[in-house]
Amino acid sequence: MSRASNFFALAALPLALLSGCMNLAPTYQQPAAPIPAAWPAPETATGAKAPLNTGWRDFFVDERLRGVVALALANNRDLRVAALNIDRAQAQYGITQTALFPTVNAGASGSRTRTPGSTASNGQTRIATQYNANLAMTSYELDLFGRVRNLSDAALETFFATEETQRSTQISLVASVAGAWLQLAANMQRLQVARGTLESQRRSYELVRRSHELGAQSGLALSQAQTTVETARADAANFDSLVEQSRNALALLVGATPPAELLPTDGILLAAQPASQLLAPPADLPSSVLQKRPDVLAAEHALRTSNVNIGAARAAFYPRITLTASAGVASNSLSALFENGNQAWSFVPSITLPLFDGGVNRANLRVAELQRDIQIATYEKTLQTAFREVADVLAERRTLSERLAAQQALVAATSRSFELSQALFRSGGGSYLDVLDAQRSLYTAQQSLISLLLTEQSNRLTLYKVLGGGWSEASVDG
Repeated sequence: MSRASNFFALAALPLALLSGCMNLAPTYQQPAAPIPAAWPAPETATGAKAPLNTGWRDFFVDERLRGVVALALANNRDLRVAALNIDRAQAQYGITQTALFPTVNAGASGSRTRTPGSTASNGQTRIATQYNANLAMTSYELDLFGRVRNLSDAALETFFATEETQRSTQISLVASVAGAWLQLAANMQRLQVARGTLESQRRSYELVRRSHELGAQSGLALSQAQTTVETARADAANFDSLVEQSRNALALLVGATPPAELLPTDGILLAAQPASQLLAPPADLPSSVLQKRPDVLAAEHALRTSNVNIGAARAAFYPRITLTASAGVASNSLSALFENGNQAWSFVPSITLPLFDGGVNRANLRVAELQRDIQIATYEKTLQTAFREVADVLAERRTLSERLAAQQALVAATSRSFELSQALFRSGGGSYLDVLDAQRSLYTAQQSLISLLLTEQSNRLTLYKVLGGGWSEASVDG
């Protein structure tokens, strides 16, 4: 068997030299980014760290929120599927990579045949025995025009795109979990306000009822007081339901029921410490940073895949050379199989030259070129979408501080108005209708403030997401 091994060793050198001599794929050039070089009048922070360099543990301030995100990253099924897709793409690349090398198999066989005399030329029955042991290489393609190598490169780019998709999935998961956690906090706070309003309405109703029994209030005032109580009770029941639904949504994203100690507490949105940092883009941050977003990188890898597929399609116009070879020993006696003189070998090269295929190869090349053009447009659209997302978040951010200040002032003013109307009513100097109107205004202002606080926190989270943050746990320097 040493001669057989030498045979394949000597054959491997020219095979390696011949394979991959020519690559017919177009030279890849990254398309120019079809977006402005800078953000439209962004809110910037001098010396700030870009959101995409900030790990999610550093971005989230609230320890409970960090714990929920960590739990989701460990349990979420979508993220688990994305990780398995990476493993599958890696295995698929490994399969295509093996086509660059010959496949050598070892085999052994034995046969015994009987030929009856009636079919033999000499009229004698003959029994033949043969034993074989060999190494065989079957249909190995010499990749002279890069077809196999281009297919391998396409599989590699698909693997890279799958990795970026997994990162994008993680960013979306982190943002979705944090958003669901904040939504739960907002609904809990809305429920708290609704219950407080319900208790206040009940106390006012009892006051009006007693006054009505004494003849100091009309039946209309009593009916109006009861109406406000029932309205507040319906609102409280509705927000109670929304809180439970928010818990269920959070549990689905996390992939498990979050423990109570990781859930938000009442009043979290009104706390002095926000749940996450405010990460404004640094003043000198160019829009080209969007090319580092995982979804943009995935689109670029898909473009690279279509580019090398053109090379594979072009190679179909050229001859394909395949080699089949074997080397071993053969004997009609098992005991003499490995004796000198029993060596056997075969070498069968073949060439296939496309002459006429009805235009199939040309059509395949056209399909590959059109797919490349589609991927260019997809890449450009992905960049444009990313730019708009960041611009929209920055546009919302510019007015949030003023809106919050105005809404907080409105809550303070309506609260004072409600207190004064109550005092006037109890002293007999005002009507209960004034009290009802002031309380409705206060209730609406409080609910609007909670919604605006949720918007402000969600804006921070969205800016972090659209600038490509959230895929790493620790911050990245530089």
